[in-house]
Amino acid sequence: MSDRRSDTLVRDLVLYVLARFALVAVIAAILVLARVPLLVGLVIGLVVGLPLGLLLFRSLNARVTAGLAARNERRAAERARLRAELRGESLDTDEDSAGSSREDDRRDTDEQEGQ
Repeated sequence: MSDRRSDTLVRDLVLYVLARFALVAVIAAILVLARVPLLVGLVIGLVVGLPLGLLLFRSLNARVTAGLAARNERRAAERARLRAELRGESLDTDEDSAGSSREDDRRDTDEQEGQ
């Protein structure tokens, strides 16, 4: 299932980038047809087209943002699982019980040292 989400994220991201660059190209082409030099048309296309793309492609931007957030959450969970595994904790241990078990271990160590 994560491969499917990853595929839609890649697709949405590619569509979003292409749509924004297409908007810049259309603005530059209109300016060139109006006899504005190409370089000036491209610069104006960038200055006008990129912010305009944020407004015009808002739904596509939201899908890309949601996909990136989900991907970051999966990566953070995987990173936390790997760190827990490296510490020698069981894989089911969540953060709260991990913190309390460390406190119990410290108390046991202190009691043993005191004896």
